[in-house]
Amino acid sequence: MTLDQLRIFLVVADLQHITNAAGILNRSQAAVSAAISTLEKRHDVRLFNRIGRDIELTPDGRRFVAIAREVVEAADRAAAVLSGFSGTPAGPLRIAASQTVASYWLPPLIAGFQKTYPDVRPSLLTTNTERATERVVSGRADVGIVEGRVRHDALEITEVASDRLAVIVAPTHPWADGRPVSLGDIEAGPWVMREQGSGTRAAFEDELTRRGANLSAVRNALVMPSNEACLAAVSSGGLATVTSLLAAGPHLDSGALRMANFDMQDRAFLALCHAQRHPSRAALAFLAAIGAPRLKV
Repeated sequence: MTLDQLRIFLVVADLQHITNAAGILNRSQAAVSAAISTLEKRHDVRLFNRIGRDIELTPDGRRFVAIAREVVEAADRAAAVLSGFSGTPAGPLRIAASQTVASYWLPPLIAGFQKTYPDVRPSLLTTNTERATERVVSGRADVGIVEGRVRHDALEITEVASDRLAVIVAPTHPWADGRPVSLGDIEAGPWVMREQGSGTRAAFEDELTRRGANLSAVRNALVMPSNEACLAAVSSGGLATVTSLLAAGPHLDSGALRMANFDMQDRAFLALCHAQRHPSRAALAFLAAIGAPRLKV
């Protein structure tokens, strides 16, 4: 087996999805499938069950995850040590980011960073704030970039940018005409909301709590796993959602959706790194590049 096969296996195991894993790894779906198949055939083991178009870890696959992760993390630590000897940032850089950050804010920064440091190999996992935080705490990510509230004694947290949330509705929705939206209106909804653990949802709930709204009275008709899914759901009319203006901007510019008259405070984008793990030179260089210098590179 190779380290590359193990890295592919771990991403597929985390996501339980070949296509999504291929996107994160910047590989073709065929290449990812071939790496898993080669690993299974070489060792005469089945790591995943294929059920229709879905996959799931087998019992052997679940047992192998921890061992594979130990091997990959040891190799990454070795690469970080060697890059430290040379004084040039190099090697893998595992970034976990929440959806708004990963989809709209971070990609051009990663592209610019890689031009400056071509020997660094960034990989970006898109998830929600809660899960991105967990990955940094557990050591499965070198850096996290999230929105919303994060409190954890194991982390160093630095604000790197800010963002504005907005209530978004279809042009046919009663709130689309610019009338002020009251807390009573907000509580009545109905809403399309992100899942629990989403930084967008947490920031909206914090805003409502600050204004004295009764969160238990807010009527959530649907829960969706992404900003785009929320925006698509409200386009049919009758529902409202809250997303970043970064996500809603193209829909607002085209006139497909409208912003309701309910102002909210800015929220922070936060960089996370582990307070007790020494970061690689690649991680330090990346933190400096996004405006969160932890140590000098």
